[in-house]
Amino acid sequence: MTDILTWTDAHKAGFGRENLTFTHDLHNSPLFTDEALIALIDRYPRDKLEVFTMGYDPTNWGQWFLGRRGAHDGRALMEGVKAGRLWLNLRKVNHADADIGALCEAMFAEIRAKTGVSTLKEDLGLLISSPNAHVFYHLDIPLVTLWQIRGVKHVYVYPPKAPYVSDHDLEGVALRESDEQLRFDPAWDAEAMKVEFVPGQMLTWKQNAPHRIVNQDSVNVSLSIEFMTPAAIWRANVIYANGCLRRWLGLKPALATSPKWLEPFKVVFARLVKMTGGYNGNKSPLKPRFTLDETRPEVLHFDEGVEVPVPSKRAA
Repeated sequence: MTDILTWTDAHKAGFGRENLTFTHDLHNSPLFTDEALIALIDRYPRDKLEVFTMGYDPTNWGQWFLGRRGAHDGRALMEGVKAGRLWLNLRKVNHADADIGALCEAMFAEIRAKTGVSTLKEDLGLLISSPNAHVFYHLDIPLVTLWQIRGVKHVYVYPPKAPYVSDHDLEGVALRESDEQLRFDPAWDAEAMKVEFVPGQMLTWKQNAPHRIVNQDSVNVSLSIEFMTPAAIWRANVIYANGCLRRWLGLKPALATSPKWLEPFKVVFARLVKMTGGYNGNKSPLKPRFTLDETRPEVLHFDEGVEVPVPSKRAA
């Protein structure tokens, strides 16, 4: 069987630990033609598909808005993406569609075979987004692979350490007391890994590395896949434990400098906390703030009281 990705010794050795770019040929797959994507949207559970729009200032992540799709089918949503400022997110589509599920299984079978790394909890999200749309500066607790299928975007990946993310803010994401979005300083771009991301590329980065994405003047189709490895689960549990110790006992654990011999105790502590109900982060779920127009899905009707995004000099 032909490999999905191109592999070098550096890819094999660094996977899951380093920022790496690969090449692939999934952009030529019949799974991702317009008609195939329209059919996939129509097969996907209606209540699971998320429609977002966003403001223009990359520092104002509060202008990331969830919307209501209304009665629009896949074809109308695709037209809305082409003509508007939308970001469609089909989460965990590998669990909802047999063809995408088979592709995801093949991807991770190859990754395990090439690297010897065990992978778990693989969730493939399909992202279909408008020209010039963007995703605000944020981080993920799992590891991520990002596959570009169509269009061009700029991906900025930042070091997973202060000042780009504080221990407190990283713990807040793990504890679900805050959104994944973080405070962003444009000056940090100087230290970022910037990738001109084109069809046929895959990018993966260090666990918890903050990142942001800016589409160029084209419709973008991407696969964003979250997954875990034993080492990633270990790190996530240490972060979780550190957050509980900081918030409950007033301690000041530092992920980068805490003694390694303490980590097994932290992992056990985190698992015990989760078994007994977990930390109550009180994260507020996103509420819909706009509705797609009934006849022109690229037109957005914002709810009363919402600050409608307008282009700014500080556009992403």
